[in-house]
Amino acid sequence: MNFTSSEESAREVGILVDHVIVNDDVAIKDLKKRRGVGGTIFVQKIAGAKAEHMEKLDEVKRTAEKVITNVRSMGVALTPCVVPALGKPTFTIGEDEIELGIGIHGEPGVQRSKMMTSKEIAEYLTRNIASDLNISTEDQLAVMVQGMGGTSNMEKFIFYKDVRNQIESLGAKVRSSFIGEYTPSMEMVGLQLTILKLDDELGNLLEEPTEAPGWHMWS
Repeated sequence: MNFTSSEESAREVGILVDHVIVNDDVAIKDLKKRRGVGGTIFVQKIAGAKAEHMEKLDEVKRTAEKVITNVRSMGVALTPCVVPALGKPTFTIGEDEIELGIGIHGEPGVQRSKMMTSKEIAEYLTRNIASDLNISTEDQLAVMVQGMGGTSNMEKFIFYKDVRNQIESLGAKVRSSFIGEYTPSMEMVGLQLTILKLDDELGNLLEEPTEAPGWHMWS
C-alpha cells in the first residue's frame, strides 16, 4: 500500500518510476502469496549497482527481476520480538521449540518444530531452498546468513559453516559469502538464509564496492 502510494505521488510530479515485487520466501508454497524476505537485500544491492552505471530504468528493472528469479530464502527463530508499536511479543514459543519460515518484521513462521541443532537447521533450510531454486552441480552461488537481531556472531558463523557444507555436498560452488545483520527484527533470536544463483552479470554487480554502512561481504 505504501509503496503504491509513493509510486503514484512520484508520477504526479513527473518522476519516472517503476517497481518490482520480491517473492523469495520458500516457506510459503503458494507462489502468488510469497513474501519478500532476505532476498530483498540482493535485489537492492544489484539494482543499485546497475543504476550506478547510469543505465535506463527499464534495464535496472530487468536486472532486479533477474535477481528475483534466481534468489530464495527461508528463516528460523528461537524467540519472538517486540514491535515497539505493538508493545508485546509477536508470538509465543516454548523454550524447546523453533519457528520455521519466519518473516523479516517479526512475523511468526509457517511451521513449528522441536529444537534442532545448527547442522539440522542448515540441512532443512538449504534443502528447501535448493529444491525450489533447482540448484545444480554447475551453479555458482551467493550465500547470505543474517541474524534477526539477537543472534551472536559466533552462532552465525557456525551456522554458515554448516550451510556451506550442505551446499558443497550438492556439488555447487559458493562464490560470495555474506554474514551479518541486514534485515533484523529487533531482538529476535534467529537466522535467515538466502541463496542467489549467479552468472557473470549478477556476480560482478553484487561484488562492486558500496559505501552502504551495513554491507558486509566476506568472500
